[in-house]
Amino acid sequence: MSNFPSTPHINVQNEIGFGKTVLMPGDPLRAKFIAENFFENPVLVNNVRGVNGYTGYYKGVKVSVMASGMGMPAIGIYSHELFNFFGVENIIRVGSAGSIQDHVNLYDIVIAQGATTDSNWHKQFHLPGSFAPIGNFDMMCEAVKACQAYGATYHVGNVNSSDVFYGDHIGVPEGLDSVYGLKKMGVLALEMEAAALYMNAARYGKRGLCICTISDHVLKGVETTAEERQNSFTTMMKVALDVAVAMENK
Repeated sequence: MSNFPSTPHINVQNEIGFGKTVLMPGDPLRAKFIAENFFENPVLVNNVRGVNGYTGYYKGVKVSVMASGMGMPAIGIYSHELFNFFGVENIIRVGSAGSIQDHVNLYDIVIAQGATTDSNWHKQFHLPGSFAPIGNFDMMCEAVKACQAYGATYHVGNVNSSDVFYGDHIGVPEGLDSVYGLKKMGVLALEMEAAALYMNAARYGKRGLCICTISDHVLKGVETTAEERQNSFTTMMKVALDVAVAMENK
């Protein structure tokens, strides 16, 4: 038993709780991979609905990792609960994205400065108009430093957080297709979570950042295999963990 609150989606099983920073991949198995390969003394702290969360130590700093599931409703639930009930200050989404720019290639890292979206997530906040979801500047700067230290190819800019994975583009002229519209506006890649994370962080006075590895190129029709993704995502994971260490005293 622990002294932490229980929410509908998180039931902390160990007194260690969560670190100040939580990494959030979509896949529970990727959360397990990060804990087992990068943490010292990892402890399972949550497994409600099979969404595994672990806490351990990286370079002497207490850090957690927990899966978010897929899409904005899922990461919206988990980020809300972590921010509001478990003392978490920083959430870093780590995952895959599909490039829509010619110069953004497979395995490149994208640091999401902002997140455009086709979602109505912002409507719940009763805003006059829309909202521009942006990542935390301090975390972004630390991510850039880490990418440079690892010699990684990285890009900083907008991503698009979509509610749709299988978009219906059949019969839509190229000039009217939403992907080409996003491309001409300089959006780097497509993903499905960052906008909700950024808006929740803004609402609750917390910090969020999305760091993605390019797993496929939407317009070129090339993609990585599952094994290639597993092996190539490790640099992104180390970048995110270094950000967590840097943010511990901020």
